[in-house]
Amino acid sequence: MGKLMPTFLSKVSLACAIGCMLFASTTFAVTEKAQARPLRIAVAANFAPALKILLDDMPNKEQFNLQIISAATGTLYLQIKHGAPFDLFLSADATRPELLEQAHLTLANSRKTYALGQIALWSATQPIEHLNTLTHYTGKLAIANPDTAPYGVAAQQALTYLSLWPKIKSNLITGININQTFQQVRSQAVPLGIVANSQLVMNKLSGVIIPTHYYQPITQQLVIIKSSRQIALAKKISDYILQTNSQAKLQSLGYLAVTSSNPLDEAKR
Repeated sequence: MGKLMPTFLSKVSLACAIGCMLFASTTFAVTEKAQARPLRIAVAANFAPALKILLDDMPNKEQFNLQIISAATGTLYLQIKHGAPFDLFLSADATRPELLEQAHLTLANSRKTYALGQIALWSATQPIEHLNTLTHYTGKLAIANPDTAPYGVAAQQALTYLSLWPKIKSNLITGININQTFQQVRSQAVPLGIVANSQLVMNKLSGVIIPTHYYQPITQQLVIIKSSRQIALAKKISDYILQTNSQAKLQSLGYLAVTSSNPLDEAKR
């Protein structure tokens, strides 16, 4: 359906930040009456595979020219803040969309919670059947960077809940984002890791889901960028992601569906 192509990003003074991050872009089918430019969707790395699945199932998708640009949430946030020409931003957290909203860079009332993430303990080298595996574990453990990645924050909170953070933190291997952490474990470079449950589900892998009360909700929110010239289409995509059928699909992909009548209420749980 889609094909990989280079991503255009505005030239801003973020060379260091950008140089440390990986970007990927996918363009979806183009209508016969081509849009002036694609609708550019900036999406957190963890959600990009799920978004592609959702858009592939979107009715009349051939009528739209959509481009997905995936990277770490923090990098995309900085790009938007400095004027990158994105139309819709799907973050891995609630913080960055709220900051953009406070900076008056988003369309009024467009900030919505579109998914709730889950984390899981997983190894590519041995079956993991219980979180007790961590109790006597002395090897390296991969997690996303808690300083920059929402899934890393959740991993740190879960380890703290289990009273294991002081013991394990010196043996951590931290990825830029949860995608890098998953690859570190999948390649067997690190024997054990805390990854996104969605990564396991979509790759037909088995791990141990960490109970959600061990960490603060991974509230993933979206916003429409106010400078977009395709507000109507951005709203259509936002509504499609939030509709019941799409939320059921996300649940089958390893996320927790947003069931609140007001999606922002999920952020206050």
